[in-house]
Amino acid sequence: MNEVEPLDRLVTQELSMKIRPVWDEPREDNEAEEDASQALAVFITREELESGAWTMAAGTEVPAAIVGAVRELAARGRFSGRLGETEALPTLGLMPGYQALLLCGLGEAARAEGTDAWRDAGVYAARAALGQGLERLAAPLPRAGRAAVRELVYALAEGLWLGCYRMPSFAASRGTRPPALKEVALLCGRATADERAGLQRSLEAAYAMALATHYARDLTNLPGNYLVPETLAREAQTLAARYGLECTVLDEHGIREQGMGGLAAVGGGSANPPRMIAIRYRGTEEENADVIGLVGKGITFDTGGISLKKPEGMEEMISDMGGAAVLLGLIHVLGRLRPQVHAVIVIPAAENMPSGSAFKPGDVISVMNGQTVEILNTDAEGRVVLADGVLYAKALGATRLIDVATLTGAVLVSFADVATGAVSNDEPFLQELLSYARQAGEKVWPFPNYPEYHDMLKSRVADIKNAASRDRWAGSITAGLFIGFFAGDAPWVHLDTGGTAWLWNERGTEPQGGTGAMVRTLGHYLCGSPAAEGDI
Repeated sequence: MNEVEPLDRLVTQELSMKIRPVWDEPREDNEAEEDASQALAVFITREELESGAWTMAAGTEVPAAIVGAVRELAARGRFSGRLGETEALPTLGLMPGYQALLLCGLGEAARAEGTDAWRDAGVYAARAALGQGLERLAAPLPRAGRAAVRELVYALAEGLWLGCYRMPSFAASRGTRPPALKEVALLCGRATADERAGLQRSLEAAYAMALATHYARDLTNLPGNYLVPETLAREAQTLAARYGLECTVLDEHGIREQGMGGLAAVGGGSANPPRMIAIRYRGTEEENADVIGLVGKGITFDTGGISLKKPEGMEEMISDMGGAAVLLGLIHVLGRLRPQVHAVIVIPAAENMPSGSAFKPGDVISVMNGQTVEILNTDAEGRVVLADGVLYAKALGATRLIDVATLTGAVLVSFADVATGAVSNDEPFLQELLSYARQAGEKVWPFPNYPEYHDMLKSRVADIKNAASRDRWAGSITAGLFIGFFAGDAPWVHLDTGGTAWLWNERGTEPQGGTGAMVRTLGHYLCGSPAAEGDI
């Protein structure tokens, strides 16, 4: 790759699929023609399928022959309404304007009244449409249960956009790819001007969150030779400029001048020198507002350094900048939704490579505030660069801190690749973030923060050591608390995405490769519930 080549062709800049509200009102003949869709997606609970009430949710009259065909599919066990199930049924000309009926399961009625089922069903519907080669889809407005309709529209739209994600290919000859889903017509019925505006805000918020997630996934999936610290820094500058945000990048000389010995040490073994990236977002005129410091691990490739990793599976280490990808994705959320918060995003970026200039086990290094770190394992490098990242965020005015990082393999022992681990020094702050994770449909589970775990990080020759013990007891907890040592008294939450930022195989609604885990949680935290106000 040309070293000055920008990443705009390699990462998503805009979502190609559009979601267009369609209202019940007189239309010209040519407009009606433009509204033609290849299939109608109908979202059905198991109870609605069994009772036949699903036809009321279709948004249009369903002929008796189609109802009978659906009943037969259910009798044969082909479709039960379970969440994740989809079935395409040809209409055989019985439903003008639609070549097929796409049945999409919502699961149990109780769950379908919440947003998670609608988001998940949207993902599965988009994947089914892609699998059928459909370019245009129509879907009726979600039915309101306990949640407001705007929230359900937000969740469904977000799911449809997330389901359209495809991992990019770098093959010289890619062959013929199936058509992409280009448009979903959302059949909204009649509404007032205020109701239409509310729906539009929901769609805009869902678009911003889905774009941020697509972007983070693409960035995480980039090969290590395409993405090095300098490339990541240039991308941050380009993205910040797009939304009029201030971006500062320190090169290796500036890093040393600032006393960032942790980042300098980790990046010292690579031919690609480290970078410290900072982006400011000012969303309010309030002078005394909290400044949210978001710090993301940006290790563009991690060999383990002198403490070299096993070769099997090392290719996954292109994802070790998953935390940085999440935070850069959030720039799209901040830039498009403009929440009334102050935030500073800090990304310490480096390659962890073995060489004659690499840092070594047994080294003692100094970080930005002059405190010292005993290096016991160079493969525990993420916490070392995050120490400088957290200290830099505080120096830039951050009053509360969230760091997100593919920090440990130990988190897989605790949660497999299902949940993100969290540890904090402030219980109310942690619970607030967990509530936003639940709203976003992302799984986060807290670790304890007991004094005994802090004791495990004490060093006899430095202020702290970067590995607690050879047996790796409490590995995720102590790794997080190492970062918390430098957060000091500032309210702080650590998110360990070591199991969730990357998947070897597609699972549920998550794609193979980079997942963008924590984009939506942090987006909800920054913006509040994006679609919570009002109803349509």
